[in-house]
Amino acid sequence: MRFLKRYWGRILGGICLAVAALAGLMWWMMTQSMYHPGDVRAGHNLSAPLDPPAQVAGEPWRMEPGISLHHFSSGAGRNVLVLHGGPGVPTNAAWPGLERLGARYRSHYFDQRGCGTSSRPYDRFASRNYYENMLTLERKLGLGALIADVERIRRITGDDKAIVVGHSFGGLLAALYAAEFPDHVAALVLIDPASVLKMPAPGGDLFTQVRDRLPAGSRADYDGWLKGYLDFGRIFDKSESGLVAEQIQFFEYYRAAFGAALPPMAENTTGIGGWGGRAAYFSLGRRHDWTGALRTVTAPVLVVHGSRDLQPEASSRLYAESFPNAQFRVIEGASHFPQIEKPDEFAKVVGEFLRAHGQ
Repeated sequence: MRFLKRYWGRILGGICLAVAALAGLMWWMMTQSMYHPGDVRAGHNLSAPLDPPAQVAGEPWRMEPGISLHHFSSGAGRNVLVLHGGPGVPTNAAWPGLERLGARYRSHYFDQRGCGTSSRPYDRFASRNYYENMLTLERKLGLGALIADVERIRRITGDDKAIVVGHSFGGLLAALYAAEFPDHVAALVLIDPASVLKMPAPGGDLFTQVRDRLPAGSRADYDGWLKGYLDFGRIFDKSESGLVAEQIQFFEYYRAAFGAALPPMAENTTGIGGWGGRAAYFSLGRRHDWTGALRTVTAPVLVVHGSRDLQPEASSRLYAESFPNAQFRVIEGASHFPQIEKPDEFAKVVGEFLRAHGQ
């Protein structure tokens, strides 16, 4: 009995230390980026090769076994690859600003994997192994998978050098795609690119920006929602539909923070992805600085910022300052969606940029 009493405290202490170490390891893992610039080019952490399977005309683009992407095009002429925002928030119609350029450019829109009517590979995760689930989600729906799809689409459309237009989170994707494959980019247009190129984000992240602009009476409710939304310790207990519902709730807070009507196309929440949106958070982690990766991109870059965007202008300027050959333009009176709200001004700025660079 004395033996047990003597060593029981040590055993309990050892167990507590092990639990604390595991918790610390989990916290550290959540702060680290699972994606690193160069991963896609090297074929690291991907679930399939970069060469796409054979395509069937009139059907969704095939990326790999079990993954196909809904797509549509608008306009005629030089191909333009259009990357929607979110993560996991597809566009259901052509952007008016690009429609104005339709006589010269053919814009290809697609629902990124995990959202819209593209493949959604997961509903729930049966495994209780958190690390295994995290790796599975990253390989199939993370940043690397999305960037790899852009390269596959470039190969499908047959362009040696692509014009890529990205909005919000799609702007981050476009920038990282250019860093991965600089020799295959003719020009980039980044529209209010997401303020996650460097984290923690200068000027605060989107969640902070929304909270700061909410009516005081709504903040406690928002804080409760955000606590559940960011509870990644139990994320693999959730389902696709539950994650979609959480994302739709964020749009309600975003509208309230903006304090004015958003354009109807921006109000549309049909097709939002659940796991397709959350995978990006594992890819991003909480601390990284990817600005240096953009310095190898010699293609011309245009960064467009709406003057009324909740995202600070400095966040968009960070992209322009990181590329060696970039221009920065502000469209007055536009919010986060200048390509929708100010189509004529947007088309003028983008058209002049592309023509000036022989595109």
